[in-house]
Amino acid sequence: MKKIILFVLLSVATLYSQKGQAQENTLDKIVAIVGDNIILKSEIETSFEEYQRENPLINDTFKCHILEQTLLQKVLLEQAALDSVSVSDDEIEGALNNRIRYFVSMYGSEEKMEEMAGKTIYQIKDEYRPMFKDKMLADKMQNQVMSVVKITPQEVKAFYDKVPKDSLPYYPSMVEVGEIVFKPKANKEVEDYALEQIQKIRKEIANGSLSFESAAGMYSEDPGSKDNGGDLGIMSRDELDPEFAAAAFRLQNGEMSDVVKSSFGFHIIQMINRQGEKAKLRHILKKPLVTNDMIKKTMVRADSIRANLISGKIVFSEAVNKYSDDENTKYTGGMFSDPQSGSTMLIPDELDAPVALAVNDMKVGEYSQPIEYIDERSGDKLVRLIYLKKKNRAP
Repeated sequence: MKKIILFVLLSVATLYSQKGQAQENTLDKIVAIVGDNIILKSEIETSFEEYQRENPLINDTFKCHILEQTLLQKVLLEQAALDSVSVSDDEIEGALNNRIRYFVSMYGSEEKMEEMAGKTIYQIKDEYRPMFKDKMLADKMQNQVMSVVKITPQEVKAFYDKVPKDSLPYYPSMVEVGEIVFKPKANKEVEDYALEQIQKIRKEIANGSLSFESAAGMYSEDPGSKDNGGDLGIMSRDELDPEFAAAAFRLQNGEMSDVVKSSFGFHIIQMINRQGEKAKLRHILKKPLVTNDMIKKTMVRADSIRANLISGKIVFSEAVNKYSDDENTKYTGGMFSDPQSGSTMLIPDELDAPVALAVNDMKVGEYSQPIEYIDERSGDKLVRLIYLKKKNRAP
């Protein structure tokens, strides 16, 4: 590879950026320069925040890894320019479309994804297109460089044999882990109380003392929509709970439903605008309170299923299909998986902290005791059984 000048600046530079038609001064730091490309401190911070959202356990030292990877990409980009390596617009568009499809599947619909991002799909594509181009160019350059590298297994072994055993880096185990999720069932008394509460809310909206949006912000227990006045965005009928959908698609534009019961709890639904089999909707959700007694009963139920798993009366995949209340892991037979690659072999750091902690003390083929936890997305109190199917330790 041709010589590339690379150095890290220890001083702070003041950069000026333009956004739209407005000019604003932005204080930032140049942390490295590779040829004609600079790396800003804000780039590292933004990447770190994205990684931390997926894995809250990582600490500031991970920024060093991000900087190292960014430097490598910039070096490859510089060499790609020198070697006239290029990627076509069609290749970039294909990669963007694959990424968009992944996020659409994660959020449930294009409209929901746009709502969460606060941007249209076209705006998201425009924002990420330069990033995808750079990554694809760097990957193509790396493949071109590596294609001429020839090394035999004997040479690899000879190299590592020279390294003292206590100096070799530790590589974490790869694990294959599954779960069965149990949602506590509300008793009649608790359900009646939730029903009474949401009926009072509906009366306030109906008599004009409270707007639907204000009521959603004050009372709704759906964390994904309450801060938006209960707005669910545009949803198709098959994306919704069957009972919810049946009630929603009977409404006229602007009309509010009676109280509707679904698998999530009790709702009041407002039709904003219907477009055939799709509709823009608002809702207010009230969930029956999960009591300690309900949790205890669910723990007992989970423990009895665990006993059947251990005795071999039922296999894990069958138990997931029959008992699990988590629709997401049902599609993978109860196994956790990488959302991008689909692989079910993960390093422990890719698991939720409580799951990784449970797996650490388990042997292959074992089932954990029932574990109570709170779902981060819905805020629901749930119970789970963890299953360690496989563990591969790196030599």
